Amino acid sequence: MTQSPTPIHETVREHYAERIKSSASCCGPSDCCSTESKLYPVDLLATLPSDVSSTSYGCGDPITLAALKPGKTVLDLGSGAGLDCLLAAQKVGPEGRVIGVDMTPEMIERAQANAKRVNAANVEFRQGYLEDLPVGSNTVNVIISNCVINLSPDKAKVFTEAFRVLAPGGKLAVSDIVTDGPLPEPVKQSLSAWAGCVAGAVEAKDYIGMMEAVGFTDISIKPVFFDKETVDSALADMELDVNEYPREDIYKAVYSAKITAYKPV
Repeated sequence: MTQSPTPIHETVREHYAERIKSSASCCGPSDCCSTESKLYPVDLLATLPSDVSSTSYGCGDPITLAALKPGKTVLDLGSGAGLDCLLAAQKVGPEGRVIGVDMTPEMIERAQANAKRVNAANVEFRQGYLEDLPVGSNTVNVIISNCVINLSPDKAKVFTEAFRVLAPGGKLAVSDIVTDGPLPEPVKQSLSAWAGCVAGAVEAKDYIGMMEAVGFTDISIKPVFFDKETVDSALADMELDVNEYPREDIYKAVYSAKITAYKPV
């Protein structure tokens, strides 16, 4: 399978290329991983230079969720500027290995520079699509991802690829955006809202269904939070009739979640 870029891929790639050039966060004016947001433990972020730890495009803490062990091979889907890869590299140690995959060249370049800066010799970054991972089958012990799967226009392919590359007994541990109920159709059709991590979010039950369809077991989705600022930023370019589509209903529908699943032995 060779993935061809779709308009959604192109919009998302351009969005994040501009974000990394301007050192902005993914969805809004504030950094998602700041200590104020309490997504990551403060002592975990303190292991990296502040300008590296503050460059996050996520909505959660997949590192703690993954409970990584020394010597494991970890794959980060949509590795961005490399924050989670660098944190994972510390957990798996010199005998472990971390691979980051991202489709945005500017992100790969920044991630490689960050890894070199902190002497993370057990980390590598590969440019590619989540729907067509440049990773061998059954070679990864743990897959992590932080607010990226929602950006894919074909999540079923993402989960198919994730299942393929995981070794038997492997774990998927991701933070992602899902919904409780459907989003308004104008929101789902908005490319800017896709790039803002909202339009591509699917209902939690559908997310689970796609994972089950490819073979994942012991699936868990636990709500964490979502904030109005992020939704407002994602929908800033849209003119929605507030009577037909009350913003409060969208606030209630969209949330960040801790998601885990396993590939059977």
